[in-house]
Amino acid sequence: MTIDVMLPYYGDVAMMKAAVESILAQDDRDFRLTIVDDGYPDESLPAYFASLTDRDDRVRYLRNEVNLGANGNYRKCLGLIEHDYTVIMGADDIMLPNYIGTIRKGFRNPDVDIVQPGVEVIDEDGVVYEPLGDKVKDFLRRRLVGESTEAVVAGEPVAKSLITGDWLYFPSVAWRSTAIKQHSFREQYNVVQDLALAMDIIMEGGRLMVSDTVCFQYRRHRESDSSVRALDGRRFAEERAFFDECVRDFKKLGWDDAANAARLHISSRLHAVTLAPKVVQKRMWPGLRKLAAHVVRL
Repeated sequence: MTIDVMLPYYGDVAMMKAAVESILAQDDRDFRLTIVDDGYPDESLPAYFASLTDRDDRVRYLRNEVNLGANGNYRKCLGLIEHDYTVIMGADDIMLPNYIGTIRKGFRNPDVDIVQPGVEVIDEDGVVYEPLGDKVKDFLRRRLVGESTEAVVAGEPVAKSLITGDWLYFPSVAWRSTAIKQHSFREQYNVVQDLALAMDIIMEGGRLMVSDTVCFQYRRHRESDSSVRALDGRRFAEERAFFDECVRDFKKLGWDDAANAARLHISSRLHAVTLAPKVVQKRMWPGLRKLAAHVVRL
């Protein structure tokens, strides 16, 4: 059961190299690594990628002729999937040596479409830490699955939990390839595209396995693209559009509790509240107005 590891890349070179090395250092070596370079401008990269493909025949490298952006590059990766299970890893994250083996174990259950393994959060320097938002993620996940070391969840309960607060760590998530290719990423989203994909699979009866086995390090940047989008209000505008879609979709399925959770989007509003001091500090007054509108939205 070979696992496709897709690595859409654009950004810090050193972090990308660390991500690649962590993949190649897996204890379970039955995987295929495909790197899709979105045209990052660094003259050292052609030689580096050539050395990778020369040294390991499990590595495939492609470079986009034009920059597709994150969402476009994700969708291109889907068209390159060749095996039954897929990971779309972040180019600044780290796989611990037991990652592939943990994912493989999760998919031994033939009913599982998504596997979320245990994750550590690291900062720009690779130091493990736990920001407030990640403590909330852990609380929401445990409220759904309890103290189980492995749990399979489906239907309205997991939809309601995720829409209350998204506790998935997208780069660490593994997907059944038929499910992810069937639904793909919604083109209109640049921040919540991963949650939208998971929700599409869940609404069609897909099952999510949650494992406590820590096997992945997710890098959280203090000034990431999503955090910048949050400060100027773009992130929350996108989230509101997604929540509105979910209200309609959940109502069609008769998932009234999940629809109410989408309508309230409590954790998203609280996130906006926590960002207000930073927006004031940076004097981003248009962003502050947008945050305030998101918080009080009825």
